Amino acid sequence: MKKHLFIFLLKLMRYKPDFKNIPSESDKCVIVFAPHTSWRDFVIGYFFMNVLGVKASFLIKKSAFKFPLGGLLRSLGGIPVEKGNHEKFTNYVSDIIKREDQMAILICPEGTRKLVKKWRKGFYTIAQKADVPIVLGYIDYNTRKCGMGPVYHITGDYEHDLHEIQKFYYGMRGRRKGLFHLENMKPEESVNIENPA
Repeated sequence: MKKHLFIFLLKLMRYKPDFKNIPSESDKCVIVFAPHTSWRDFVIGYFFMNVLGVKASFLIKKSAFKFPLGGLLRSLGGIPVEKGNHEKFTNYVSDIIKREDQMAILICPEGTRKLVKKWRKGFYTIAQKADVPIVLGYIDYNTRKCGMGPVYHITGDYEHDLHEIQKFYYGMRGRRKGLFHLENMKPEESVNIENPA
């Protein structure tokens, strides 16, 4: 019943869930979600994860968990974090993933809805410390589709891995045009970023 409700709401917002790829690794992973240019991305992403049946948690600054929002955010999968110290932050989140049998953490690597040309490294460090793969989630305003792409097993070479991951997002556009730095990149004819663990 809930699944049909979320599908209906996505259709009402004129978004089409892409069911072609629902990786088994989504049970325990870091989900990168991009482009992120609008507050609506969270709503669409939340609806989509529920449609897929993926129980994804998301990170929100601790100060947002004050009454009356705290209980609601936790019920939706919110995890309060303090992002000031990179080492402490990534250790905290990776420990949460490691101690759970099923735990997918959804992270927007841009870290803001504004235009940025450099992704924050936290998503990568968390996946590395938790020893889990990265699943590439997306919302593409060009096609009005939201879905999951390939699963990426990091190699430890951050610059190489980031380049390979970002190739998947070439040409995609966020809700607010011009605020996703990869939207003018031309998709390659063949992008295969699945690699061995």
